[in-house]
Amino acid sequence: MSAELISLFSATFVTFFVLIDALGVAPVFAAMTAPGGAAYARKMAIKSVFVATLIVFAFAIGGAWLLEKMHISLDAFRAAGGALLFLIAIDMVFEKRTERREQRAEDYMDEHTTMDDISVFPLGIPMLAGPGTIATAMLYMGNSDGNLAEQGIVLAALGVNMVLTLLIFLVAGPLIRFMGDSVAGALTRILGVILAALSIQLLIDGIKGAFNLG
Repeated sequence: MSAELISLFSATFVTFFVLIDALGVAPVFAAMTAPGGAAYARKMAIKSVFVATLIVFAFAIGGAWLLEKMHISLDAFRAAGGALLFLIAIDMVFEKRTERREQRAEDYMDEHTTMDDISVFPLGIPMLAGPGTIATAMLYMGNSDGNLAEQGIVLAALGVNMVLTLLIFLVAGPLIRFMGDSVAGALTRILGVILAALSIQLLIDGIKGAFNLG
């Protein structure tokens, strides 16, 4: 594997890791599945990751076609994606994203006293396959400009993240008890800062491309 592909995999992996934020979703997952027992939690973990993977892969592969039909340029999408990711990063730094996830989980549990299938909503969408993850997958695939090797790297990085998410979900209960709320919160803030830097770079690249500044 060339150095360029290794660099692409590293950048893509880190971006998806921050966006999916499996460590941040894990406490919500553990809280929502705890009443159903270990078997229920394991089933929801597998199904939610599978659903999220299908959705993001579908947008990653068909995103370019969708943009073309909607007459949206890649530079415009890149700039919009950067702005969107920056907002997500701000939420992560100030832990607003975690608060909304927990509130969504509490609202869902209040409305559903029985153990329903939560793999599609709210776990698969929007907790794992959120707008930021979908937009970034489309963006990276668009940046590859038809290069099959680069597209394969992007999909591989996404796939590895989804497998990692599944593993984290499967050990969510013990993991959360081990990490504690303070450690999980600090990690979310650090990842938010990294995502903010990545989002600003995307925004700059999109503006430069749109106005032919680079």
